[in-house]
Parts: sequence; structure tokens; C-alpha cells
Amino acid sequence: MADKTLDKLHSLLKTYEERTVKSQTGAKPTHDEGERRRRACGDRLQTVVRSVLQTFAVELRNAGHQASVEDHTDTADAYPSVSLSFTPRTTAGTALASMLAFTCDPRRGIAVARDVRVPTAKGRVVSTSTDRLGTMKVEGVTTEWVETKALSFIEEVLKSN
Repeated sequence: MADKTLDKLHSLLKTYEERTVKSQTGAKPTHDEGERRRRACGDRLQTVVRSVLQTFAVELRNAGHQASVEDHTDTADAYPSVSLSFTPRTTAGTALASMLAFTCDPRRGIAVARDVRVPTAKGRVVSTSTDRLGTMKVEGVTTEWVETKALSFIEEVLKSN
């Protein structure tokens, strides 16, 4: 390599090192606010949403259906989420699993979406689209709000099957 090229490379590396050292010792990084909101959202999902969904899952299982709750609130590389998977008991045994998901939306709060799967025996095509049921600010998420969304979801699944 030519001396000019090496000098330029050294200059770039030195500038980069100075800038990174300065940012580590200086003001706090700009992503702190986003991380704080993500954690607050995850906490609300764990404390409010998960407990309500677990209660619904227990009641559904006691009624003979299949239900489970998946908690992805402590995943560091993704937005936190909690979901309820529900497969109704049918005489034909052809029901498909439907899902209700509460996900952290960093700009809006907690978003709710449902994916209701209809059995192919009903003559409809199985779709993979999700309906968005709404969004609520993190601090506005209450037990009653989660219960309303869960009841609406379960009603739709039972009607469809």
C-alpha cells in the first residue's frame, strides 16, 4: 500500500477512535429513551397482559379446549410481546389454532392483533392475515381492556368454528 493510503487509513481510524471514546464518556446515548420505553412496555405486558391471558388459558383448558400463553417480554433483540394461542374443541377435530397477540409498538404503545383460523371443512380458505384490534398507550393498558380484547377474540374463534 502507498504511504498516502496508509496515512489516510490511520487518520480515519484515529478519528473514529476519538469519536467513540468521546461518545462513551460524554452524554448518554440517544437510544436510552427507546430502551426505557421498550422495557416499560415489556413490564406492562408481563404484569397486566400475561396474567389476564393466563387466566383465560386456564379457563379454556378447563372447558376442554387447547390454549397456551407465550411470553416474549424478556427478549433483548425484539419488541416484547405476549400471545394467547387457542384451538377450540370440535367434534370433527378439524379446528386450527388461532392467536391473539399483544405487542409493543414503540411509537404508539401496545398493539393488539388477532389471527382467527377457520377450519377448511367450513369451505373457506385459511388466511394468514391478522386483524388489528387496537392500540393503547402503555400506561393505559388495564386488566379490563385486556379482558375485553380477549373476550372479543374468543367469541370470534368460537363463532368461526
